[in-house]
Amino acid sequence: MTTDTTQARPTILYVDDEEMACKYFARAVGSEYEVLSAISADEAVGILRAHHARISVLVTDFRMPGRDGGDLLRQVALEYPQIVRILVTAYADKDMLLQTVNTGEVFRILEKPIGVADVRDILRLAGERYRERAVRRQRLMAIDETLAFLAHELNTPLAAIANFALGIESRVGAEYSAPRQAEIGRAASAMHDNAQYCLAVLSSFLQSVRSSTGVVQKPGGGQDVSAGALVASLLDTYPFADNQRGWVNVEMQGDFPVPTLPNCVALVLSSVMSNALRALSGVEAPSLRFVVTAGDRPEIRIADNGPGIPPEVMDRLLVDPVTTHASAGGSGMGMIFCNRVMQSFGGGIRIVSASGAGTTVTLDFPNFKNRMHRSDR
Repeated sequence: MTTDTTQARPTILYVDDEEMACKYFARAVGSEYEVLSAISADEAVGILRAHHARISVLVTDFRMPGRDGGDLLRQVALEYPQIVRILVTAYADKDMLLQTVNTGEVFRILEKPIGVADVRDILRLAGERYRERAVRRQRLMAIDETLAFLAHELNTPLAAIANFALGIESRVGAEYSAPRQAEIGRAASAMHDNAQYCLAVLSSFLQSVRSSTGVVQKPGGGQDVSAGALVASLLDTYPFADNQRGWVNVEMQGDFPVPTLPNCVALVLSSVMSNALRALSGVEAPSLRFVVTAGDRPEIRIADNGPGIPPEVMDRLLVDPVTTHASAGGSGMGMIFCNRVMQSFGGGIRIVSASGAGTTVTLDFPNFKNRMHRSDR
């Protein structure tokens, strides 16, 4: 199915104990915003608990029976800090507002009677502030996910290395038979493979942070890293084993800028390629192909001719920690992380695979030129 990401109207929660004031506010801004109304602080809290994910701005009167607007603002600042908070007050309240402003983190104060033009101007500014907070929150979440992913992906193979090392150490000094020597050789090989994976993850991520090449100029003079440059940097810095580099081909059907989280995207590319290289181990004529496509629907495809992914794993791959590499220290968290990183800036991951028929992983990117992203699901 093809979907369009045209945004719904922003949602505002307006709180005033006078129902006529609520109706007036809704009429004044209802053409541009979805307005939810409450006539008390307690009713507002109930609405927030049910709908906080879509509410971007809270506008509340100060003087209300029971809990006043200042109390509500303080609770919202604590429990829903992403919501931009605006206080409505009469002139007579001004001497009482200092504590409310200081503890409720109020964005703006509207003075009664409310003017429609003033409300619209302040709501526009509040919307900009909310979007800034949302972007910052997404970036922090991506950084958190990145650090968690690095810790997980490195701890597992390093633990395997430590276990193999202990096993080898316990046999030092023993008289080795041919089967025992072969066993030690296999353990050493597994140690090498796990260590190589650690090096690949670290090298790709650090190189993407430090790299200053492969940039695309913005009209305003800034710079973006291009998708092609990310792929090239990955292939230049990845510590391939043996002749693995010869398995990889790149097809450029157009290039596009990656202005959002390029370092995290580089880590996603590294993780997907590492999985593909593992899958190709033992394949008679291994092939791994990167395809970069620009246009209305920018994407990077990574296709291999490996054994494919079993259906019972495919169905859960992006939502549950499942893996086809358990024997090599994997536990399936990598693809979940990759999908979350791509989703954090409006992209996504699609996977097509069948047992014995190879796997294609597609990284979908939003079209930043017209701020519209479509994806097949």
